[in-house]
Amino acid sequence: MAERLFNIMESIRSIVTQYQPTEAAVEILYFGKNVSSAIPVAESRGVVFAVLAESGLPITELQPNVIKQGVTGISSADKKQVQEMVRILLGLPEIPKPDHAADALGAAICAAHSFNNIAS
Repeated sequence: MAERLFNIMESIRSIVTQYQPTEAAVEILYFGKNVSSAIPVAESRGVVFAVLAESGLPITELQPNVIKQGVTGISSADKKQVQEMVRILLGLPEIPKPDHAADALGAAICAAHSFNNIAS
């Protein structure tokens, strides 16, 4: 587990260094059915937050239903609908893999739209 968390930390640092983002968006944890994965996901999320804070990035946290609403227009959209709309909105040839990539991209899309609306 320690090595996995270290790899996540190094990967996030590398992404921040390479792309120089000005803000970050993270989906708020929600565990309906698969509660057994809550602790490993929370630990990973903690590492991500630590690296983002270390980098001085403001972090927007978004509820899953807010991301669904922002991407599809339907707060109860299913995973496939979100994946397909992320693909369409970003002009991608196929749905992002792994499945959680579409969730992360959806959070980024929503945060970018929110930032643009506030900045206007």
